[in-house]
Amino acid sequence: MKVLVATDKPFAKVAVDGIRNVVEEAGFELALLEKYTDKKQLLDAVANVEAVIIRSDIIDADVLEAAKALKIVVRAGAGYDNVDLDAATKKGVCVMNTPGQNANAVAELALGLMVYAVRNQYNGTSGTELLGKKLGIHACGNVGRNVARIANGFGMELYGYDAYCTAESMEKDGIKAVSSVNELYKTCNVVSVHIPATPETRNSINAALVGLMPKGGILVNTARKEVIDEVSLISLMEERTDLRYMTDIMPAAHETFLAKFPERYFSTPKKMGAQTAEANINAGIAAAHQIVDFLKNGNERFRVNK
Repeated sequence: MKVLVATDKPFAKVAVDGIRNVVEEAGFELALLEKYTDKKQLLDAVANVEAVIIRSDIIDADVLEAAKALKIVVRAGAGYDNVDLDAATKKGVCVMNTPGQNANAVAELALGLMVYAVRNQYNGTSGTELLGKKLGIHACGNVGRNVARIANGFGMELYGYDAYCTAESMEKDGIKAVSSVNELYKTCNVVSVHIPATPETRNSINAALVGLMPKGGILVNTARKEVIDEVSLISLMEERTDLRYMTDIMPAAHETFLAKFPERYFSTPKKMGAQTAEANINAGIAAAHQIVDFLKNGNERFRVNK
């Protein structure tokens, strides 16, 4: 059995060493494709492997067609919209993610963006504090719960909305559950977004929703670019000069946001939520363990396709 690590943005060496140890101790072979610059390199590399570990790399129908022996793809991270799930299912390929492995890293960045916002991007002027502010957590999965844990240390009041989490489970993490997404935005000074990009959520965070926020509202997005209706948010921010937008995913309209709202908008130059040494190592090694468990024992616990 051969396991391929295909990463145009490579794992840290210590992560690769950890992956190699897990794979080779299981009696499998490890192959590396790092910093590749052409899709053909990926197509060639997957031709004779049973398993692939990726990061933000695209696994589409072409790649799956080229990978004749492929049984499993594991996305080292939480999001998996870079994998064509329908095509994988048709080819009989199991797709997994590694939920929770980078949750703390993303949560710390979210709080960092909040501090950056309330302190006026460290421009030398007097800002405000997070203490006592109402924080809305839009989706209370692994990242959302870690945001709650850290924000609790700042003395923030925690509110949450998640269509798939019970109020009881949120309250165990000190989060007051609200009954609707509208109530969350209407209630909170800061909203931290953690929803996935799905047909239902794309462009769902729009002017009508964000416009419900109290004066001085701050929207923080460490989830996905596609969930934001950029056109309507720009229009709203022109109208509401008190609103701020901090994001870890550079918008398609980045230049417009920057030109119009230089003191109320910030985007990281590339998605950085999971870019810590710890998250890098954790996600990569978790992916290796999941592959070994699947190939040896058929464990599909983290499967995301049907």
